[in-house]
Amino acid sequence: MAHSELAQRVTVVLLGVPVAAAAVYWGGWVLGAALAVVAAGGAIELYRLARHRGIQPFVVPGALAAGLLVLLATSRADPLLAAPLLWTTVLVLLLAGAIAAIFARGVDGHPLLAVSVTVAGALFTGGTLAYALYLRHLPLDAAAWPAADPERAAWAGRALVAYPVLLTWINDSFAFFGGRRWGRRKLAPAVSPGKTVQGAVAGLVGTVLLGVVYAGLVFQRWLGLPIGLLAGVGGAVVISVFAQLGDLAESLIKREAGVKDSGSIFPGHGGILDRFDALFFTVPAAYWYLVLALRAGGPPWH
Repeated sequence: MAHSELAQRVTVVLLGVPVAAAAVYWGGWVLGAALAVVAAGGAIELYRLARHRGIQPFVVPGALAAGLLVLLATSRADPLLAAPLLWTTVLVLLLAGAIAAIFARGVDGHPLLAVSVTVAGALFTGGTLAYALYLRHLPLDAAAWPAADPERAAWAGRALVAYPVLLTWINDSFAFFGGRRWGRRKLAPAVSPGKTVQGAVAGLVGTVLLGVVYAGLVFQRWLGLPIGLLAGVGGAVVISVFAQLGDLAESLIKREAGVKDSGSIFPGHGGILDRFDALFFTVPAAYWYLVLALRAGGPPWH
């Protein structure tokens, strides 16, 4: 890796980490607005990739819908409460796309693909990142939480949403360096020639190690949440598997489009899809897993 590219990567990380940490810390509309921008930008990149294959999705409505899905989750940070609004948004986008295809695409403009990719792009980015808001504001009953004080209770949502982010980052890092050091056998050569089985195993090992530490020190010892070491191992395995599947899914899309990176918004890192590909998978997976783990542990979840 050239020194200039390494410097760009480091600069992006040094600038991006504090911004991400601040958004997670404040939560609410701050986090929602930040993720809505990411979702809209990711959808635009996906639509750009589709155009490499001759598909012409409706970029502006799709990007707006992607951002709106996140903002709706911000206004109602519970999937059951947000579901009617989210479903209505998706249905309106589908019907509006179908109507627009009559006049703007016609028979020869691949209208079915245009509408399908428009809806899929909004769901792939906005629908998945909405779960970060559900995690950040997961309802926890402090009254039934013996180990909690108001300060620790306030940190619970931050710790929950940081969980998939940190474990995904560790998985990617261990997979990258483990693959470079020991990689021999290709994991999915037709999809991503650079990924190896040894790298995937290294990613899994690193994620499990952090998952155990996080569950023991953060969830149990600090916050008093009923997520033990065994649940920490299970969550780490889920996140590692979904992170690697998300990475492969984005690689598959890029290979079909015939491009190396989804964009260039992050110097040295590529585009939004390149940076958030795993999180589109791990954030919803972490939400579903943690809800089940907390429910199995009883209070403080309700």
